[in-house]
Amino acid sequence: MPYKYLGRIIKVGRSWVDAEGVKHPSQWSRWSDEEKTAKGLVWEDDPLPYDNRFYWGRDAEGELVPKAIDDVDAVDEDGQPVLDEKGEQVITRGLKWNAIQTVKAQAAGLLQPTDWYVVRKSETGAEIPADVLTYREAVRTASNAIEAAITACTTHEAFMALYDTPVDDEGNPTGNAPINDWPEK
Repeated sequence: MPYKYLGRIIKVGRSWVDAEGVKHPSQWSRWSDEEKTAKGLVWEDDPLPYDNRFYWGRDAEGELVPKAIDDVDAVDEDGQPVLDEKGEQVITRGLKWNAIQTVKAQAAGLLQPTDWYVVRKSETGAEIPADVLTYREAVRTASNAIEAAITACTTHEAFMALYDTPVDDEGNPTGNAPINDWPEK
């Protein structure tokens, strides 16, 4: 895992300041192990890795801190609403909102190579090949199904399960993870 100084993570490629106010260069990672130790840097292995797609990290007791699956109204340390410059509630987007935005972008990316057929039809009346129409409909259907599966999740575990690839008894993939179940072109 990372190097730490007095419990604080020191990122590779970034300068840092020690307790005496000495600023160390961003190339500190090139120091020898002895130099790092002399400056108070300690390497700490994370005995319990976690998936940062779904968790913020671990709390002081080592328990995983899950990211919210639903949007959350932002509040300050006193529990008061955080407002933007227009006086409107700031919303921290949850995993579901972010996943749906990704699905929409993926669908757009899959449709984009065949968009010219639609433009040509609009401009000239030329027919769109049946296989292109079938594929485009399959992409839209898949997108709607994936978004519905995301929206239906009510627990963190159910949301994470969307990312699990189905496997047979020998561990071989038998299909796509529900979050990535797009049609073949």
